[in-house]
Amino acid sequence: MKGTRKNLLLTSTAMMGGLRLSSLNAAGKDDNKVKSVIVLWMAGGPSQLETFDPHPNSKIGGPTKSLKTAAKGVEIASTYPHLAEVMEDVTLIRSVVSKEGDHERGTYTLKTGYRPDPTLKHPSLGAVICHELQDQDVEIPRHISILSNLWAPRGGYLGDQYDAFKVNDPRNQIPDVKSWVSEKRQLERLKSLKRVEKEFMKGRPEGLDQSLTLHQHTMENALKMMSSKQLSAFDVSEAPQSEQKSFGDSRFGRGCLAAIRLVEAGVSCVEVTLNGWDTHANNFEGCKTQAEKLDPAFASLIKGLKERELLDSTMVVCMGEFGRTPKVNVAEGRDHWPQAFSIAVAGGGFSGGEVIGATDPSGEKERPENPVLVRDIHATILNQLGIDYEKEVLTPIGRDMMLSEGKVLKQLLKV
Repeated sequence: MKGTRKNLLLTSTAMMGGLRLSSLNAAGKDDNKVKSVIVLWMAGGPSQLETFDPHPNSKIGGPTKSLKTAAKGVEIASTYPHLAEVMEDVTLIRSVVSKEGDHERGTYTLKTGYRPDPTLKHPSLGAVICHELQDQDVEIPRHISILSNLWAPRGGYLGDQYDAFKVNDPRNQIPDVKSWVSEKRQLERLKSLKRVEKEFMKGRPEGLDQSLTLHQHTMENALKMMSSKQLSAFDVSEAPQSEQKSFGDSRFGRGCLAAIRLVEAGVSCVEVTLNGWDTHANNFEGCKTQAEKLDPAFASLIKGLKERELLDSTMVVCMGEFGRTPKVNVAEGRDHWPQAFSIAVAGGGFSGGEVIGATDPSGEKERPENPVLVRDIHATILNQLGIDYEKEVLTPIGRDMMLSEGKVLKQLLKV
């Protein structure tokens, strides 16, 4: 059999991966407790000082007050009273550091765990998860982005099939999942299409699979989704009115409620975007407006997962592309600040009620205490899902890439 050394390596790697997976299954280790991730994406870069790391009555704190929470010794901005009630389930990382202070580059870094590379497109967190954790029982997309902006999560070198399925306000129906014609007419069209594809396959080169084309595969998946009962997970109107109200009357709130329902249906990764954090001007009023949406939604997300006994099997990560400067500018705003910012995590084996790292209340020291790298957060999330984050994958051009170059942050995890 002819073949290059690279093809032999690819074949060997695939076989070894299959053997490794078989051994894990035999040992019963494939039944990992953590199954899903919900990312609350704060687009624009939220100010840590007006959210999870307030410094009231300090040189850099501004008018923002702090609020005691259910977690002993942990305080957050006073505009988050609902979140304060569930802080025993949330851990704050106040010392995240990055080298990317541009919106697009910062988004790329936080969503992939890698800095942008002109020679390669890295897969987002959700794409890696869906690539590594296959699930044949889910008939709807397993990687979903709700209310995404310009930079929705992508499959990168893993392929476009791992791009996030984008949806808008869950109040609205998912477009293009219902046939425009009657069931009888639909069946007639599918029969006609089958005849055309049969003739097309006759002309395929010898040696190629004659039984299935990529188009057929795509059609089968689409038809399965269109008829799936799991589609109801998108419809938040089915939830009790009291539950809908608790998330707040906002698109973001409805997105968070949908995220719970989607995870319950078996979806692996859901991203819900809250735009509006680019507070170069009127930072304090802008952050207050954002808190009115984030506070009830985030808190209700934690409560909802807990009530459904899904919090232990679902990781929640609230983050944006960077933080905001300790110094307030002339427009009463804060500018981009990747030097030290905050991320909140919950569920999925995270300890809860803890604070990692600290920033300088004087604003003079850029480097925080116990700095945490973005790639380490990614490695920790993958590890919690039972994914070998150090696994090397061959890109389409034959380049070896690790799923993550980070290390597990053991201080985030339950003992």
